[in-house]
Amino acid sequence: MAARKEDLIEEAQQKARAPQIFDYKKPEGLKAGKSIVTLGTSGLLRGAVQIVKKGQGDNNMHIHTGMDGLWMCLKGEVTFYGPDDEVLGVFGPQEGIIMPHGNAYWFASTGDVDLEILQVVTWAPDIKDERLDLEEQKEGVGPGKGEFFDARVR
Repeated sequence: MAARKEDLIEEAQQKARAPQIFDYKKPEGLKAGKSIVTLGTSGLLRGAVQIVKKGQGDNNMHIHTGMDGLWMCLKGEVTFYGPDDEVLGVFGPQEGIIMPHGNAYWFASTGDVDLEILQVVTWAPDIKDERLDLEEQKEGVGPGKGEFFDARVR
């Protein structure tokens, strides 16, 4: 039994990715309506902070087919909307929402200061993840648009 456990430990350690350490600070001089600071990724999980300027970085109604997300407001205020622009919640610092895959949503910065929102996502291992836009993407906002930064220090 002990040999089996040792084999499992050795196998797990060989497959393990190195831990990633990050140091988040809001970047200065942001130009885009939305900026994303990567905190790290494990292959199954990704952490980031999105900085959204009021009225400039709001995203569009969309669905992720295989990605679940946890969103927590760090600074400012965010409003999450569902189908027909139903308000799912208005969140301030240390409040948020978990969005399971398959749900239609969008969000907007609705406070008086830039929104800083923690995004932690994970992917369902047996479902191909696609982003399905239910509305046109807003100017300058969407996959691959905006400013991107990396907070990983190793």
